Amino acid sequence: MKAVNSRRRALLCWFGLVLGLALGGACVPQDLVVSPLGTVVVGPGEEIHIRSLEVLTGIGVRGIPRQRAAALAVEDYGPIKGHRVTMGAGLDTLCTAEGGRAAAETVVGDRRVVGVIGTSCSVGAVEAAPIVSEAGLVMISASNTAPSLTSDLRGNAGVHSYAGYYRTASNDLHQGQAVAEFVYHGLGLRRMATVDDGDPYTSGFTGAFAAAFEALGGAVVAAAQISRGDSDMTPVLSGIAAESPEGLFFPVFPDEAASIARQAAEAEGLETLVLIGPDSLLLAAPEVLGFYVVVPELHFSGNVNEATGKSGEEVVADYVARYGEAPTSPSMVHAYDATTLLLRAIEAVAVADGETLYISRARLREALSSTRGFQGLIGEISCDRFGDCGTGRAYIVRHTDAADTDIRKLPVVYEYSP
Repeated sequence: MKAVNSRRRALLCWFGLVLGLALGGACVPQDLVVSPLGTVVVGPGEEIHIRSLEVLTGIGVRGIPRQRAAALAVEDYGPIKGHRVTMGAGLDTLCTAEGGRAAAETVVGDRRVVGVIGTSCSVGAVEAAPIVSEAGLVMISASNTAPSLTSDLRGNAGVHSYAGYYRTASNDLHQGQAVAEFVYHGLGLRRMATVDDGDPYTSGFTGAFAAAFEALGGAVVAAAQISRGDSDMTPVLSGIAAESPEGLFFPVFPDEAASIARQAAEAEGLETLVLIGPDSLLLAAPEVLGFYVVVPELHFSGNVNEATGKSGEEVVADYVARYGEAPTSPSMVHAYDATTLLLRAIEAVAVADGETLYISRARLREALSSTRGFQGLIGEISCDRFGDCGTGRAYIVRHTDAADTDIRKLPVVYEYSP
């Protein structure tokens, strides 16, 4: 009987090999269903490969803390069923469409890769997500927030929504609502202006704010658009001043945001303009005081990631000890959680046959999509069917001291929870 079973297994394995090669997989155990997405085979002594896609140059100060946090999470989580996990070399997405596409193509060219942490910027994800999705992989971002990447939160998929895409960052429809409620109820403003640079993140964020603000009864009296690389904001600010807004919301990138903030203070008719900008302004233009910033989770110190047992305080302390500086991005904790979600899902679906692991890409997607009530550093994490796994919470802080650029130390003036 053993000989018959052995021959039967050999025939099944041969069939699995032929089918697996056709579908991007390999010879698999009998209890692992072969899917069109393929199966990653991790041989004896081999490592499980994941990759990090972040912006590491230019505005790399934004992506480097997330890549470092992912590395800490891999170390804290440890081996999976006897196999070490490696992130390989970090891939720089440059926070551009071209960078996102190039990084994704590099990833899918390596059949050992199981999943991806990233990208940093929504504009990169717009190009990377379809490539990663078509290859059968999963991608979890800690900082993409454009609504188009998931849904409108009303059951309708975004135009850039793809299977296998997830994020622990919150959809900007939540943050847009937070800014609108703060401006309307907290500051009592009724006339606002916005500035974006046309990319999925900035335009999606200003659009979400405008819709929420107008629903409350406010008016967006000027909606200007700039280009990445612009430094002279005089024409834009002059046009805005002509409409006499009380406040300006400009969630653009560091260099452009700094130019707007500095020049708005000198523009005629905008002397009392209330500024609400990105957290990067703290480093790009620390001398500009009084502006407001909307940020994701700030109150994570007491939370514990259930997969590693590490608290937010411990992770930050480990970060400082390892890298010699405090993390410069609050979404560092989102990256830590995203990485543990991926590792936990890999462990849940990996089938061991002796010293070989078989990881079904389809089952990996199913495991991530079924995430409910996972306790992370950002709080309780549950994923919806479009890949939104963020809490939706947001905080607004005010920059009042040029010497203090640590966003965690700034006074919180508004808290939002959906």
